[in-house]
Order: sequence, then structure tokens, then C-alpha cells
Amino acid sequence: MSNPGFPRGAVSGGQDRSDGGVVSVVLAGGGTAGHIEPAMAVADALVALDPKVRITALGTARGLETRLVPERGYDLKLITPVPFPRKPSGDLVRLPLRVRSAVRQTRAILDEVRADVVIGFGGYVALPAYLAARGGASRRSVVPVVIHEANARAGWANRVGARSARRVLAAVPNPGLGRRVEVVGVPVRESITSLDRMALRAEARAHFGFSDDDRVLLVFGGSQGAQSLNRAVSGAADDLAAAGIAVLHAHGPKNVLQLRVPTVGDRPYVAVPYLSRMDLAYAAADLVICRSGAMTVAEVTAVGLPAVYVPLPIGNGEQRLNALPVVGAGGGLLIADADLTPEFITETVRVLLADPPRLTEMTAAATLAGHRDAARRVAEVALELATENRGAR
Repeated sequence: MSNPGFPRGAVSGGQDRSDGGVVSVVLAGGGTAGHIEPAMAVADALVALDPKVRITALGTARGLETRLVPERGYDLKLITPVPFPRKPSGDLVRLPLRVRSAVRQTRAILDEVRADVVIGFGGYVALPAYLAARGGASRRSVVPVVIHEANARAGWANRVGARSARRVLAAVPNPGLGRRVEVVGVPVRESITSLDRMALRAEARAHFGFSDDDRVLLVFGGSQGAQSLNRAVSGAADDLAAAGIAVLHAHGPKNVLQLRVPTVGDRPYVAVPYLSRMDLAYAAADLVICRSGAMTVAEVTAVGLPAVYVPLPIGNGEQRLNALPVVGAGGGLLIADADLTPEFITETVRVLLADPPRLTEMTAAATLAGHRDAARRVAEVALELATENRGAR
């Protein structure tokens, strides 16, 4: 699938080497928003550094990239997905055939766009891209690969790709890739990294119906919400109201909160299915309760927002590891999902929101733990390798 019209970051009149020496970058990071959003942030940074750059994103027909990539104005090419089955099954038997098919498709795309560099972010499309970039019968040379690992514990695609990648960048020093990494943080979109919370605060609070002097708790659990966060915070709504705390709560489109009818004088409890303006939500808040996926931690620290991180209780424990550096620096608290109760909200979160000096200290610590320039750094490394590759041909 390619988006309608001419791809953003490309120039008209063809993309061969005779047409102005256009650098061609392939991004491999489809599947989930955690892979796509860093790729799109890097794409924007590439265009900022080199407006003529040609950007091609790899994806699959069942990933969120089919919507997110065209919305951002970039060219999208689809390949066969290569999910790794976690249990013995027919999918595991068919895996080698799927890998070979996806690698052939990807190699054809690399040839078509005359790729100078591949940037991989993990996920279903990353492994075929890494294998295809090693070269084949139709290619005279390999395509250099840059890998970015957002999580504190790397996935299997990036662990395989790191063996032959030219550069490996990561959010934390030791994500389990078996080699030295360059720590750059997680690429975050420019609208977040450039956010001045204090400058936008009055507008943001007016947007959600809060007063300038409200103490505001922001709650969100990802695009679909989180039932445990919903239960705990809504269960403490009366105590929060009694303490004069306002709440902005994104509960998820399929969830409903059971809240009492507010009484006169209560601070607002604004419950919404989804927050389309996260910049305003961050600017309005004094404290956030959230999961600790890599992108969430990156955004929250980029804007310097104190946080209570509640790692997802499934998976391989990477969400807890994602939050540990920020918590260790003093920019947040860490609470297990099973321990997040209305009582915790009342006894800990309410007290924290009543302590402005501590919130100020946490804000400073969260800001220092963030990496606002991660997207630009990944883009710079990729363009450096692309230039070297073109010079060697």
C-alpha cells in the first residue's frame, strides 16, 4: 500500500541517483503504536535534516501502520507479517516459509527504492528487513542497518538484527542485545518534545474545564484504557473531590466509569474515552497515573511530568524495567498493578498532589531523565551511514 499522492520526504521526477542524489531511507517498525510512533518521529526528523530525503515505511496489512503512516504523509509498502509464535503450533511450522516470502518481498522493495539505509524498530516487519538488507543475488552490496530498541528488554527481531547491524541505538544501556549500544532515548514526535507545559497551562486547563489553581491528576492506560487504573481512580473519586483534586481520565472507548453525580463545589472529574490532544493533557496535569510502555515513559519524561507508573502485569516484565531509570532518578513512583487500589490513590496520590515542593523536585528529575533529541539523533546516525554507503558504491 502506498499513500495517495507523492510521498512526503520525496522529490518529484523519479528517485534514481541521477535525480539530485536523493537519500533513500527505509523504516521497519510496523505492528503496534510502540513501534510505529518512534519510526514516524524519526521520519519527521529526517525530513527536518534533509527535506529531499525519500522515506519508505514497511508494514503489514493488519498493523496500525496502514492508518498511521499515510496520515503522517509517508509512503507505505506492505509485506507478509512474520509474527513469532509463542507456543508450538502450525504457525511455528509455517514460520520459515513466511520469513522467506517476507524477505523476498522486502528485498524487492529495497531494490525498488534503492535504499541507502534501513532503520529498524522491532516488530513484525523488522526481521525480514534486517535479513533482506544483508544482500542477495540482485544486490551488489548490503544495505547498512541501524537498529533502535525502545524497551528495556529487547524483542526477538532486534536481538537477531543486532548481530549484523552497523549501529545499535537504545533507550537504556543494557536492553539485552548482546552488544554495546548507544543510549539515545526513545524518539518522540516534535509536538511533544517541544512542549512548554507552563506556557500552555492556562490554555490546556481552559480546554478541559479546569481552573488555573486546580490540582490536576491525569489518568490514562493507553489507547484502549486500563481496567485496573479505571477501577482504582474512579473508586477514589469521592476522596479526590473532598481533597479538591481535579481529574482528567481517559478510560478507553470500550469502558465506562461509574461516577457519582458531583456536588456543588467539587473539582471537575473529566472522563473521556480517548485524548486526541495529549499535548494539552500533559500541559494541564500536575501528576499522571499511567502504564510504563516505552513510548509512554518517553513522552512523560520528555515533557517533565511526575508520574505514578503502573506496569502492565503481563509480558516479560519490560514495562517495569522501562520505568526504573526514571523512578531511580526521582521522577516517578512505581506501583504493581495488583497494588493499585482506591486506598493507594487516597493515601499516596492524594498526599503527593498536596505537596507542591515534592512535585517540583519530581518534575526536575523527570525532565533530566528524558531525551528530547532522540529522534534527531537516530536520524543523524542513519543519514551518516547512508552517506557512507553511497560513497562506497
